[in-house]
Amino acid sequence: MTDPITIALLQNRLNAIAEEMGEAMLRTAYSQILNSSRDFSIALIDAQCRLVAQADHIPVHVGAMSWAAKAVAARFPLPAPGDVYLLNDPYRGGSHLPDLTIFVPVFAGETLMFWSVNRAHHSDIGGATHGAYNPAATEIWHEGLRLPPMRLTENGVLREDLLEMLALNVRHPRDFRGDLAAQIGAARLGEQRLAAVINEFGAEILAASVEAMLDAAERYARTIVSGWADGVYQGQAVLDDDGFDRRDIVIRARVTKQGSDLTVDLTESDPQVTGFINSSHANTQSAVAIAFAFLLDPGITKNEGAFRPLTVKLKEGTIVWAREGAPVTMCTSHCCNEIIEAIIVALARACPDRAMGGWGRRLRIALNGTDPRTGRRFIWHMFQARPGGGGSAAGDGYSTIGEWHSAGGIKFGSIEVAETRFPLLFETHEYRPGSAGDGRFRGGYGGDMRLRVEAEGITNANTAGEGVVHGARGIGGGQDGAPHDYTLLPPGTPARKLRSKEINVPVPSGSVIHVLSGGGGGWGDPGARDPAAREADAVEGLA
Repeated sequence: MTDPITIALLQNRLNAIAEEMGEAMLRTAYSQILNSSRDFSIALIDAQCRLVAQADHIPVHVGAMSWAAKAVAARFPLPAPGDVYLLNDPYRGGSHLPDLTIFVPVFAGETLMFWSVNRAHHSDIGGATHGAYNPAATEIWHEGLRLPPMRLTENGVLREDLLEMLALNVRHPRDFRGDLAAQIGAARLGEQRLAAVINEFGAEILAASVEAMLDAAERYARTIVSGWADGVYQGQAVLDDDGFDRRDIVIRARVTKQGSDLTVDLTESDPQVTGFINSSHANTQSAVAIAFAFLLDPGITKNEGAFRPLTVKLKEGTIVWAREGAPVTMCTSHCCNEIIEAIIVALARACPDRAMGGWGRRLRIALNGTDPRTGRRFIWHMFQARPGGGGSAAGDGYSTIGEWHSAGGIKFGSIEVAETRFPLLFETHEYRPGSAGDGRFRGGYGGDMRLRVEAEGITNANTAGEGVVHGARGIGGGQDGAPHDYTLLPPGTPARKLRSKEINVPVPSGSVIHVLSGGGGGWGDPGARDPAAREADAVEGLA
């Protein structure tokens, strides 16, 4: 039996390795989406494809990584030391095509012990439109380059012919190569640090400690769940549309809580749709795990053991598990957010003090144009003016924190850096008054941003997201947050409302894009709100 002090030490050591890998990634990535907005995640997964450790990055990434590891292990049952493996296929454990996942195996002697894993969102992955999100896609082949589990190396050396093939199929090959190299470097760093731990403690002690870590997390999670009310609970959440002919698409969660076990049944959710808001199996498994994790104590270790009380039931052909070939690029945000929301709504009756108001929904813009200062083409992804988070028993929601699927892990990025790198000017970037859902504890406020585009000639904009019809859900009597409202203001021509799923919208130079992002849902009866809190909001000009 490994002693508790050694187990705790190794748990913190593994967590620290994941954090260091993330810092290396942040400092070496090329593109703004990674080195400023931090849209990447790190995990350490054992040889049995179980999540052992992670850093605080993007929950929807990490929740799907063990499924990706299973796909790599099935394709390469005898990985070689020094090799590097890659995939992005959503139907083989990927999230969506822009998210490329790097795996580096870690050995104790000749025995595989861990996978050092890095998943990162690339600024482009080819396909029919810039920036990966294609609102017009009706099949996954419209969305970009699709990569099954593959080996990037030969005898430990990266294959330049394969890298060239990949880079030739994306619009910004320099950034693609640089970001992929940063991923490989971060995974290699994890390999080195894990090798040092194996050498220091020995494989047997480390393996026994991992089992103890997982078992401890399971015991902790089951203790928490046992305190919730037994029963069968229903919840649902609604997506605006799929960009084609479907409106008000419903996610239905039937959650059964019995003792320390929880079963989440999503089989009654609406059928899959034409557009790209369908979810792959791994992404939905991740979304369910996120919802469960949000209801646990903050201090619990989020490893495979913590999720053992959870059973998930899905039906292929539904919006939450689309058949292979359907477009899914938007799924990491939507329907991920709605899956989480439906489960939280259901379990709010079982553990009301743990449930929280809905978090604002994601509506992104990608701009593709020419920078007049350099004559070069650019792709810019909007991460500013993010929506608000939900209120909870702990207090008001965080303002402009982002969406449930990232839980604050994706950052704004510096306004000044964005203006330096791209032909853009932020005229305003502030909180949006009145956007938060009212409640005993209100939701967080969304953003109010006016962005002037100063590119050469016509810039093309794609929108992709949700939340112009349905705002973030209020819980326990709390009110819903305001939905999004995006407007294009071209010079000298009438204003035009932007829909949530549009492709190649012309943006003349000098146009202003006015973004009003949604607020978070409120928690509890608005009549119970502290008058002093209302007065404070009014003084700040936010009520």
